[in-house]
Amino acid sequence: MVSGIISAVDLFCGVGGLTHGLIKAGIPVNAGFDSDDSCEYPFKINNNTRFISADISKINVKDVARYFPEHHIKILAGCAPCQPFSSYSFRYGKRDRDHRWSLLSSFERMIRGIKPDIVSMENVPQLEKHKPFADLIRTLDRLHYKYTKKIIHCESYGVAQKRKRLVLLASRLGRIELIPETNEPDNYSTVRDAIGHLEKIEAGECSEMDPIHRSQNLSLLNKKRIIQSVPGGTWRDWDDYLICPCHKKKTGTTYPAVYGRMSWDEPSPTVTTQFYNYGSGRFGHPEQDRALSLREGANLQSFPDDYIFSDPRKPGTFVEIATHIGNAVPVKIGEIIGESIKEHI
Repeated sequence: MVSGIISAVDLFCGVGGLTHGLIKAGIPVNAGFDSDDSCEYPFKINNNTRFISADISKINVKDVARYFPEHHIKILAGCAPCQPFSSYSFRYGKRDRDHRWSLLSSFERMIRGIKPDIVSMENVPQLEKHKPFADLIRTLDRLHYKYTKKIIHCESYGVAQKRKRLVLLASRLGRIELIPETNEPDNYSTVRDAIGHLEKIEAGECSEMDPIHRSQNLSLLNKKRIIQSVPGGTWRDWDDYLICPCHKKKTGTTYPAVYGRMSWDEPSPTVTTQFYNYGSGRFGHPEQDRALSLREGANLQSFPDDYIFSDPRKPGTFVEIATHIGNAVPVKIGEIIGESIKEHI
């Protein structure tokens, strides 16, 4: 018998994108688990809850179950690292060398052992094609969960970013669905909505008001390139001498989005862990001659302006913070998942 009191635990919590969204939706998160200690400070300071430094593949079920009070509605949420399931990993044979491949099986093990009332999982769409996901579905069927799985476009749920994700919701209480899309193309959140209010800074500069609003410096060559870049354009807009030799080859002409500027009035491209690097995608600022700052990347992931990503007594490196931001579940998607769960309950 369960009460109407809800308790959630977030596995693979990172710096807290999913947790923060669940809390915004009114779902208390009792603990977050992650093996990366550098996530502890931002997770705890922004969400006021426990962070447990642990490798999910090496702990037992009781280590997680103890954070679910008896008679509560138990929600087990998680986003196992998605890199092992990406198209890149499969294309270049990196899957078998990546220990993270087994982490979804660890998530399944926790479901079997805890039997939470509700399960939430978010990951890359490619995951649906592979064995760990099929094993997870078999477990849900065997334990009599009702579930729904849907590939969503995050911009259709208020995220100012073009991002496709697989969302799974499962429940032992009855049928569960993701709430309907909240945005249509004519009212998508845009780059301007997310970052247009932020202070202007130069390449390599840091805001005096916000230590996370800082951008990577550019080489002299890339400064010339971004000056000639236009929002939504490509490197084909440049003078010939600025074009990379690889893009002049026939095999390189199919990569037009690198070294590009974003457009103000559209959602951004998918934010990756390399969003701060002008040459890694269309990550040029719409009008300032630089790539995105850390804060801008975070805002495009729908983190609030005041979300703290680093302990001021022991600041994280630029790349470390960018990796945490790029790997996070967009906060808005966490909130949508939370609202879906509350509506179901």
